[in-house]
Amino acid sequence: QGLGSGLGLGLGLGLGLGLGLGLGLGSRAPAGPGLGFGFGLGLGFGAKMSGKQRVSYYYRGDVGHFYYGPGHPMKPHRLKLTHHLLLTYGLYRKMDVYRPHPATAQEMTRFHSDDYIDFLSRVTPDNLKTFQSQMQKFNIGAFTDCPVFDGLFEFTQIYTGCSLDGAVKLNHGLTDVAVNWSGGLHHAKKSEASGFCYVNDIVLAILELLKYHPRVLYVDIDIHHGDGVEEAFYCTDRVMTVSFHKFGEFFPGTGDIKDTGAKEGKYYSVNCPLQEGMDDESFVQVFKRIMAKVMEMYRPTAVVLQCGADSLTGDRLGCFNVTLRGHGACVEYLKTFNVPMLVLGGGGYTIRNVSRLWTYETSLLLGQDIGDAIPYNDYFEYYGPDFKLHLRPNPQMENQNGRDHLDFCVNTILQQLGTLQGAPSVQLQEVPPDLRSHDDVFGDTLDPDRRHPARTKGGGEKAADPRELYAGDKDQDESEAAPKEAAKGKDESKAAEANAKEEGGGSQAQTTQEEQLKKDEASAEA
Repeated sequence: QGLGSGLGLGLGLGLGLGLGLGLGLGSRAPAGPGLGFGFGLGLGFGAKMSGKQRVSYYYRGDVGHFYYGPGHPMKPHRLKLTHHLLLTYGLYRKMDVYRPHPATAQEMTRFHSDDYIDFLSRVTPDNLKTFQSQMQKFNIGAFTDCPVFDGLFEFTQIYTGCSLDGAVKLNHGLTDVAVNWSGGLHHAKKSEASGFCYVNDIVLAILELLKYHPRVLYVDIDIHHGDGVEEAFYCTDRVMTVSFHKFGEFFPGTGDIKDTGAKEGKYYSVNCPLQEGMDDESFVQVFKRIMAKVMEMYRPTAVVLQCGADSLTGDRLGCFNVTLRGHGACVEYLKTFNVPMLVLGGGGYTIRNVSRLWTYETSLLLGQDIGDAIPYNDYFEYYGPDFKLHLRPNPQMENQNGRDHLDFCVNTILQQLGTLQGAPSVQLQEVPPDLRSHDDVFGDTLDPDRRHPARTKGGGEKAADPRELYAGDKDQDESEAAPKEAAKGKDESKAAEANAKEEGGGSQAQTTQEEQLKKDEASAEA
């Protein structure tokens, strides 16, 4: 009846084109003007849906309840403060929140020695006397900075499990950034606790990432040198470690600029030794100059970032003068490279500032602006007297990092990186299985109405016990039907056994039920 013109609106994926449907006024000939319907094609330019990175956050509510002991500077309670700030700022709505699994002893021994993990799993404050020789061997207990406290092994299981689950998510492309503020304990060695750290969750997470990623970059902005991680990967080019830390008469005493790796890992350990009073401007400038060259030369396929908060101004054990903005600028800069990233906590001993920092850096990872006024929460009184998010630098602290010293560090490191002959490659090989099965880590995707097979320690499927009685499609969830179905199952089992004997004609020996049970039990133990 009429010919109309329409304007269509379209939605495209990425920067694609879209088709639209339009409605317009037309004309009707020869009777004169009239109302017509027309259909038009429109071009629509959609926003790039991958513009914002997917962020996943790993937390267990009981991780903040552990207590190192009176007077000890490490306080897991800081994790509870951080979590409550994330909640009251509403940041949890912008990311996927997961309650991860507790890491098993088997998972920990991918890096740590068996006897060390066995000791950690058995020692308690009540049986210390029976482990005196081992405590000295593993640097744990009295006269060390790693005490034995209630729930020690459970604490290590929680923070390690968070890091492992984050690494598996990254490996399967199910997230772009995985955040575990309870992790980042970078001082632990293969068979020794050190610097408040018992299990090195960073090394274990990197080993998991290496199953899928040819090159993993580890970056450490804790005020202490990341000696445990550097030591673990000192002789390989699969992992590059970069640490910005206080160097000199300061724990752990390692991290000289001359320490650059060994064997295949020569030049793949990067250390930037700094002095007291480091401020925002100097810290960010040095960080960006070095990291730009690292990303250019090494081209990592995954990044692990340790965000120790003891490099902040006012820390109980630190001596830098960096604020939240300076520290956060380093996190934000690495985010711009769009490489899958595992973000971890670490040191930090003024707990109200630790929670401030990690909340602020979570907002940067999410691309969300948050106000400077601390919202009311269960720990609001910790942030007095100003109740503000951001910190002011100490005006009385002098920056002892002169321009000459910083230029020397940067130029030496750039020269070291310049000797690399491009990014190292890895031969094609079969990908090892995940530490935990895919179904275990992503259990939320499983059908809740279906019974799933039990798993062995190694992640394999357990064989069903022949004594187990099933109804229907191996489903015996309905308790009322269980007795009837059990009787029915017995009858069917007897009938099947009789049929099998008749069909076999005696030509094949029948295995008795008792022998079969013994075989199954031996197989399960194996």
